[in-house]
Amino acid sequence: MAQEIERKFLLINDDWRAQVSRQSYYRQGYLAGGERSSIRVRVADGQAWLNIKSATLGIQRTEFEYQIPLADAQQMLDRFCLGAVIEKTRYFVTVAGHLWEIDVFDGANAGLVVAEIELDDEHEAFVRPAWLGAEVSDDPRYYNVCLVEHPYSQWNP
Repeated sequence: MAQEIERKFLLINDDWRAQVSRQSYYRQGYLAGGERSSIRVRVADGQAWLNIKSATLGIQRTEFEYQIPLADAQQMLDRFCLGAVIEKTRYFVTVAGHLWEIDVFDGANAGLVVAEIELDDEHEAFVRPAWLGAEVSDDPRYYNVCLVEHPYSQWNP
């Protein structure tokens, strides 16, 4: 069984931009979402994936991901997705041996910026960069599957 251990954080400034090693534009949508799992299709860099992830809250979830034909994924995004398609630019930043993925959202989620780090163990230590803000790993509002139905632009300040 594939396990993903991921922590999510808000950012307090844009200082991370000076450390970006590469970036990718993502389009992703959800084909199904329920109490037990979500099924997502994602396109980035001319490739596509189908992803099945447990709907559990927290930093550790079961996840399976399979590469699929790009044309199939684009049809799925256009015809089958629940709610809006999420569009974002993902920036890759390495700090002290750990890769941070920083998502800058577009569209209805514009203004939202979230940093994620994948770990090998729930208790694995990592350096917290100075640009890192509050942890939101346990807040479902920041899960992409929730952002399609309740976009950031509709949140009350």
